[in-house]
Amino acid sequence: MKLWAKNTTKTAAAVESFTVGRDREMDLFLAPFDVLGSIAHVQMLTSIQLLREEEGTVLMNELRTIYQEMQGQELKLPAEVEDIHSYIEIILTQRLGDIGKKIHAARSRNDQVLLDIRLFMRHELEQIVESTSALFELLQQQSERYKYQLIPGYTHLQLAMPSSFGLWFGAYAESLVDDLITLEAAYRVVNKNPLGSAAGFGSSFPINRTMTTQLLGFDALNFNVVYAQMGRGKTERIIAAALANLADTMARMSMDACLFLNQQFDFISFPSELTTGSSIMPHKKNPDVFELIRAHGNRLRALPNEITMLTTNLPSGYHRDLQLLKEHLFPAFQTIKDCMQMLGLMLSNIEVRDNILDEDKYKFVFSVEEVNRLVQRGVPFREAYQQIGKDIADGSFQPSRTIQHTHAGSIGQLCNDKIREQMQQVLAKFPFERVNNCLRTLAGNS
Repeated sequence: MKLWAKNTTKTAAAVESFTVGRDREMDLFLAPFDVLGSIAHVQMLTSIQLLREEEGTVLMNELRTIYQEMQGQELKLPAEVEDIHSYIEIILTQRLGDIGKKIHAARSRNDQVLLDIRLFMRHELEQIVESTSALFELLQQQSERYKYQLIPGYTHLQLAMPSSFGLWFGAYAESLVDDLITLEAAYRVVNKNPLGSAAGFGSSFPINRTMTTQLLGFDALNFNVVYAQMGRGKTERIIAAALANLADTMARMSMDACLFLNQQFDFISFPSELTTGSSIMPHKKNPDVFELIRAHGNRLRALPNEITMLTTNLPSGYHRDLQLLKEHLFPAFQTIKDCMQMLGLMLSNIEVRDNILDEDKYKFVFSVEEVNRLVQRGVPFREAYQQIGKDIADGSFQPSRTIQHTHAGSIGQLCNDKIREQMQQVLAKFPFERVNNCLRTLAGNS
């Protein structure tokens, strides 16, 4: 029997199976956060005397026991239980009797689920920030290590001007800074407390929403109870957009790596154990890791649109459509963490070829250098351009192959220290320490 069922309610098995879908599977992501949210809710109910002091103490102690039991073990929902929220209430009732039945006062499953999702997403964003920071550090290290290793730069996939591996690694490091800015904005949207909005219209009980906000480490409330429910879908879309930015950076770098590993480029190589072979071509060293990161990146870039289409034209209030958001967003967190881990593994073991630009086929990347040398001698730019163009056309072009790029952000001045400062400024905006201290206190681990 469902917690919401009345004596006259009977749901057809086909309807139940269809409406539940994969939601029980998705609920397992939310289990520990449901318990933490319930601990905060119990403390608030006790403070407004909807629970007696001794009842609140018994409930909090048992919830903390359940929370510890969930750590490090695989949780399974019994077949007869509808969802994780019902399951925890059932466990409390089995262990404590009627006291367990009091825990749901002053909240709806709507704001309970919404809170759990917020807490889960906040946790996942913290892990992604940590992974992004680690990848950033690696890219900066490689940028410094290979800052004088020249490679051709391309526009339109045609030879353009000299570049370097220092610039290449450093470019993607700086890209992560901007990605983290959007992730921090998403975190601020997530870090607001929806608890107390109930089914979307508040409660007649004199609940203290500020108290649960502080207990759970949120920055603020979702003040308007209608908007608290309307925020579901919008919040996921904002997070998906931030994840898509990270995915774009990784996918683009992976495409570069696929090209650079190609024998026609031959700029980089990897240990054999990090590439894959062919069933019939013994010479093959395929960049499967990069190709899969590229593919996952493309899927993740589609995620904001998937969420947008799920929520398009919904009026205010809760709708069952929102349940499907979990299936799209929840697995994406692990996907992007896996991609960052594998990209880090590959780039930690990259082997960069020396003296690439010494090859005659790359001599035209120095054409702009030669134009600029003439300009420095007083030749008007347009005349210098035409002169070098003529040398290229008649086959007499022979560049010196030396470069002098000294301005900020160029081969000779990567500005990695400035980029690091930007990253540190963004990281400092995340209130992880305060949030985690609040959750440890709720769990009884302070």
